[in-house]
Amino acid sequence: MSTCSFDGLTGRVVTPDDPFYHEARQVYNRAVNRFPLAIVYCRNSSEVSNAVLWARKRDICLRIRSGGHNYEGYSTGNDVLDIDLSEMNQISIDEENRTLTIEGGVNNRQLYDFVSSRGYPFPGGTCPSVGVSGFVMGGGWGLSCRYLGLGCDSLLNFTMVNSEGRLITASSEENPDLFWACRGGGGGNYGIIVSLTFRLPKKIDRITLVEIMYPVADQEKQAYFLLAWQEWLEHADPRITLVGRIFNSQEEGLSILSRGFFYGPPEAALGSIAPLLELGGVKYRLKYVTFLEAVTIIGSFYPPFEAFLSASGFVKRELTECECLKLAGLINKRPTGSIYTALSLYALGGRVSEVSTDSTAFYYRDARYITWLNTVFENSKGENALWVARQSGYLSSVTTGSYVNFPYEGLPCYLEEYYGSHVCRLKGEKRI
Repeated sequence: MSTCSFDGLTGRVVTPDDPFYHEARQVYNRAVNRFPLAIVYCRNSSEVSNAVLWARKRDICLRIRSGGHNYEGYSTGNDVLDIDLSEMNQISIDEENRTLTIEGGVNNRQLYDFVSSRGYPFPGGTCPSVGVSGFVMGGGWGLSCRYLGLGCDSLLNFTMVNSEGRLITASSEENPDLFWACRGGGGGNYGIIVSLTFRLPKKIDRITLVEIMYPVADQEKQAYFLLAWQEWLEHADPRITLVGRIFNSQEEGLSILSRGFFYGPPEAALGSIAPLLELGGVKYRLKYVTFLEAVTIIGSFYPPFEAFLSASGFVKRELTECECLKLAGLINKRPTGSIYTALSLYALGGRVSEVSTDSTAFYYRDARYITWLNTVFENSKGENALWVARQSGYLSSVTTGSYVNFPYEGLPCYLEEYYGSHVCRLKGEKRI
């Protein structure tokens, strides 16, 4: 590791000599093992600006970390300065003007606790410790998206620190091209977000938490579920957003699980999900709960950290029975060291598709859903990396592109995969 004097950095600085360093450098995905020069925990925008200028003066690369959930670990690195925003977590609300303003380090749990205590939902993510700013900059898929839109669709303006250490504000009126680029163009590509203001959704008392399980499901049954799920989604009530998942667990074997939110009562939710309950051996639960209870239950299924590798793609057409059978086969045998493999389907449509493709940088407005192939492992990272590379070859043959919030370093043309035909405009904004 390079030696460096950290004089001049403001904020809480953690260096390799600090006993807290090895804990601080860890990110959510424990398959990532990087050693930054230092981690600076900034408490305000001035400290962020200072960190940028400090690094530029010394020709040191930067990484930006909010929740530390980048799947490939791009929020940290070897011999870089990690700018950690997690201590910038102030939230305020203007109920008269129906706006919500957060600092750049706020995570899903903090945001949900704040808004739900005042009776509001929010189109955030599922994992509680994910940073909202990175989530939104990549578009922002969540279990409210078909009803409330992607996270970026509620964004009204933001303030960022640019590469020169200056504060820039962007909205539809001020720096509109930058505002366009940062709604789907990926976190960290244009600057460091220190503040975001959102439009508040309408208050809601309760929603229905949906859970569908097939505890025993062989490859053929998993394939039929994939077929049923995509057919269901084509005509699904826009008030419902589900994740459908087929998986192969060391503990449970081959199984099926689907969870999500329905913005309405259980009776209506049951009617909506009826086509997904027709395979034998189904178990389901419908809970009419507050929004906070719903996101807390969903969040409880996430471990504090795990080691995983994954790849994603967008589905824009109806897959055949043969294709679904082959997709189910991808997870049928876990690689060495893996305790869990899965193929997940993240529903799109509804409000997501009502926004035109070119209105924001999020390119895949017309996709039906996102697929995500992953393996969770305890050892043998190399074997699991080879498994993802091999299995994602077939996944990419039936999907289009890749979701920037589910990044995969094995993509041959990652810019086009993440951003489609928006690449040129995004590059143009980068040069300004």
